[in-house]
This record gives sequence, structure tokens and C-alpha cells, in this order.
Amino acid sequence: MSSLLIEDVEDAGDTIVVRARTRSEPVACPRCGEETSHVHGYHERTPADVPVDGRRVVVKMRVRRMRCPALDCQTQTFREQVPGVLERYQRRITRLTGQVSATVRELAGRAGSRLLAALGISVSRHTALRALMAIRLPDVGVPRILGIDDFALRKGLVYARMLIDAESGRRAGVLEGRTAAVAEDWLRRHPGVEIVCRDGSGAYGEAVKSALPDAAQCGDRWHLWHLLGEAAAKEVAAHSACWAEAAPLQQGKRAETTLERWRQVHDLRSRGAGLMDCSRRLGLSLNTVKRYDRAEEPGRLQRAPQYLCVPTISSTSRDQAIFVDRATGASLPPYAVLPEDDRLR
Repeated sequence: MSSLLIEDVEDAGDTIVVRARTRSEPVACPRCGEETSHVHGYHERTPADVPVDGRRVVVKMRVRRMRCPALDCQTQTFREQVPGVLERYQRRITRLTGQVSATVRELAGRAGSRLLAALGISVSRHTALRALMAIRLPDVGVPRILGIDDFALRKGLVYARMLIDAESGRRAGVLEGRTAAVAEDWLRRHPGVEIVCRDGSGAYGEAVKSALPDAAQCGDRWHLWHLLGEAAAKEVAAHSACWAEAAPLQQGKRAETTLERWRQVHDLRSRGAGLMDCSRRLGLSLNTVKRYDRAEEPGRLQRAPQYLCVPTISSTSRDQAIFVDRATGASLPPYAVLPEDDRLR
């Protein structure tokens, strides 16, 4: 407030009114830079200031409208600004804007509005969101290790690409679309990336190779684990028959039904019936008939036992977990389910 002259302070009950005016000093034209002291008129602004003792503070500030002395300047008159105190088009003093911005940065709209109201600052949730969006993002330099991946704004329709500084974890940029041309254009405009962490897409690899031929490329940790899990799942599925052969034949009503259906399907197929004919006669779906027809013996149709790991209350470690057989509901200790080499670790 050092750039203002305080003329009066009025106690108006719930509100404190501060009357101030700008100093009588020359002001530079915002367009041509020519300084002038010619006052064309006056204007009053009423921004809000930081509350005092829970009461609102309103500053009635008289600012001058100046006339530019340059005849060839397109700006004939202009209103003087008070830098550091009140920005253009604002209704709050700069320090109050800083408090509002710091609050909504942590709490966003509704929660920020409720906390500011408790501090004596009346701000709606919509104003809080506008203050949050008005916060200028820090300038992020070109990262040495860049992580790049796409995400869905609307799955199957709208996608975007996120660029992350892999060393600091901070955002380096967000690009619209997920084509290789978009990534290549950004990399050309931001040279200096040494290592690029990406997924297995060949399009990204060609974009990085074209824009940064000297940069090293590697897979990020999430995609490596994801691909490893998919490969393991495919390998287990390919050997599911081995699991079924190693396990004893299941007993019960479901096993008897499976055995009876297998015999019916193979009996009809041995007499020359087609798959659709078997489906109509037995009242089964076509895919179910195909599955029974592919199985050379009934044991190939049963699945390996599935277990559900339920952690105990005292500990969530695997050694103290309880495995529940999904079929029978029986509880089993880990050493009865896990392989021997896994138990020795």
C-alpha cells in the first residue's frame, strides 16, 4: 500500500472502509511509454482487502485517468494502474488474491470456499474455481529423462498425451491427440531430451528416432510389468490342461453333469451330427458344444482349483494369509497352496 495515500479509515460495523488515492506522480502511457501528468478525470475503484478481526475490508481507491501527450499515439486516455497493489480488472487487492489462490490450490472449489468464509473472505465455489484456473503454472524446462504415454479423455473417442519428467515426477506437457506426428513435433521444439521412457508402440519409437536420433529409448516400469503379466497369463492358459491332468477328477453334481454332456456330444458327433444339430438337440449354446467337442476326454474340461487370498487381521503378509478354495469354501494355509520353491523364499 506504499503507492497509495490513506485519507480516511471508517468503521462501518461489519465492514471497515479505507479511503485512499494514488500519488501525484507522472505515469507512463501503456502504449507509447511517454510519461504524462495531465489528468483527464478521476475514477473510484472498490477492491476488497484482507479481513481484519473477521470483518471485511473495502478500499475505496481514487485513481486518475491520464491523457497521453503524444499526438500520434492511438491511446488518447488511459487509467493509471497500481502495480503490486491492484491488478487490472481485479476486485481484490493483490495480497488477498494471494491468500485466495493459496487456499484454493490446496482445497479447490467447495472446500476452499467454506474455509475462506470461516476466515472472513466471501468467495463462492465458482469464484474459487476461477481463482484456481487463474494460477499461472510454473515454467518447466526440458527434462533429461522424458516419460510419454497417452490417456483417454473419453474412452474410445478422445485421447491426449501426457509428458512427464521422470526424474522429478512433474508434468512437462499435455498434448492433444495421440498420433506420432504430435509427439514428434513437440520433441523437435524441445531438444535436449536424452532418454525417452515409452510404451511398446512402434509409432512412438519412430517419432523419437526421427526427432531425437541420439536419444536412448526404454520401456517404463508399468508397461514392463503389464507385458510380463500378460505373457505369464498366456503361458498359464496354454498349460491349463496340464493343471487339469495333475489334479484329481472333481466329484459332485457339476462333475457328473459335465461328464454326461461330454458323452452326449461325442455320441452325437460319432453318428455324424453337426455342431448346430448338437446344440439344438441338447439345448446348449454353440460355443459350449464346441468346447465339449474339442475335449478328447472329460478331464480336459475341468479347471484347476482357484484360490482367493484373504489377509488376516493381524498382518497382510503372504506368510500369514489364508487361502480359500472358491469351489468348496475350505480354508487352506499358504504351504498347502504355494509351490515348494516359492515357500522357501
